[in-house]
Amino acid sequence: MFDFHNLDVYTKAKKLNKEILRFLKENKQIDSYIRDQLKRASISIVINIAEGSGKFSKADKRNFYTIARGSVYECVSLIELIFDEEAVSKERYGDFYQKYETLSKMLLGLINSQK
Repeated sequence: MFDFHNLDVYTKAKKLNKEILRFLKENKQIDSYIRDQLKRASISIVINIAEGSGKFSKADKRNFYTIARGSVYECVSLIELIFDEEAVSKERYGDFYQKYETLSKMLLGLINSQK
């Protein structure tokens, strides 16, 4: 087993990524640039958590967890753009927002633990 499999934040990020990919498949009317950007940012969260967990130095780990957190912020802004275009319901938007907020807090904890 790889170290990232033991991280709750990785499991949550992977699950949310699956939800986002399903959401994008179901909503073809969303602008293709925004769809692609959200897909890439969502995947970036997962892979940067995984890559960071494999680093040896605290500074390297911290860097990858910081990148993952930046991708969380990117996803939130993209979901807001989609919401502004009325391509996602208020309820679904709120659900995504809450899950990204949880990931952000968990990543901040990981970042701070690498000082």
